[in-house]
Amino acid sequence: MAAKKKNGDPALPERDWTEVERVLKLMERHGLEEFEFSDGAFHVRLKKASAGSSGVFAAPAAAPVAEIPRPAPAAAPAPAAEPAPSATEPAEPVHIVKSPIVGTYYGAPSPGAPPFARVGDQISSGQVLCIIEAMKLMNEIESDVAGQITRIFLENGQPVEYGEPLFAIRPSGPARPA
Repeated sequence: MAAKKKNGDPALPERDWTEVERVLKLMERHGLEEFEFSDGAFHVRLKKASAGSSGVFAAPAAAPVAEIPRPAPAAAPAPAAEPAPSATEPAEPVHIVKSPIVGTYYGAPSPGAPPFARVGDQISSGQVLCIIEAMKLMNEIESDVAGQITRIFLENGQPVEYGEPLFAIRPSGPARPA
C-alpha cells in the first residue's frame, strides 16, 4: 500500500491519510468529541476543537506526534418553517434502529442461512433483525417498533460502531424516538 503525505508536510509521518480522514468523518457523523488510535508506532489522538482553540489536534508527547488541522464546525443554518421533502428524503418518517454496541454486523444466524430481515419485510416489535458479534459473543439486535424495513445500512461482516444506524423502519404504529 503506497503511503502519501498530507499536504506534503514533512512533520507528518508517512501514512495513508485516507484512514484518518474516514475517522474524522465518522466522528462528525456520530457527534464524537474525541478519538484515539494506535497502530504499532503510529499513534493519533483527535479531539474536536473548542471555541477558543486553534483547531489543531496532537497526540500525547510520549507518542510520535501527528498534527491534523481540522476546521471548526460551521454554524448550523436557521431551520426553515417547514422544509419540503426532497426526492432523496422519505415522505413518511422512519425509525432508525442503531447499534447498541461496537462489533461486527451479521444479517443471518450462520453463513448460508437466510437473513433475519430484508428490505421490504414487515417486522414486529421484538423481532430479531441481526446479530452483532462483540468479543466472541453473539448479541441479537431486536426491533423496538413494528413496521416495514426500508433500508439496511450495513453489509454482512462489516464492523459497526456504537450508535451507528443499522436499519430504517417505516413504523406501522407510533414510533419511539431513535
